[in-house]
Amino acid sequence: MIKLKIKSGDTVKVIAGDHKGAEGKVLRVLREKNKAVVEGVNFVSKHTKPSAKNPQGGIVKKEAPIHISNIALIDPKTKSATRVGSKVEGDKKVRVSKKSNQVL
Repeated sequence: MIKLKIKSGDTVKVIAGDHKGAEGKVLRVLREKNKAVVEGVNFVSKHTKPSAKNPQGGIVKKEAPIHISNIALIDPKTKSATRVGSKVEGDKKVRVSKKSNQVL
């Protein structure tokens, strides 16, 4: 399992696939599958049976995971997609934007 450079709560942009150009916040990161769930991106229709929680049942729209390689972190300074590096500041390792060289 590789170390992922994207964390939940980050704002990302989709750089490949059907939803290319879409932006959203990362809701969940699935490390074992190298995927992330991004808010408002990659909706799928899930058919649900009637249950106590949802007595009506029916079709529910929800976000599906998207592969980590298809998303890029958005640099808060330049407001564009950037690669992520890391450097040691003091005794802490921090993530750094490759475009603006600013700590994320």
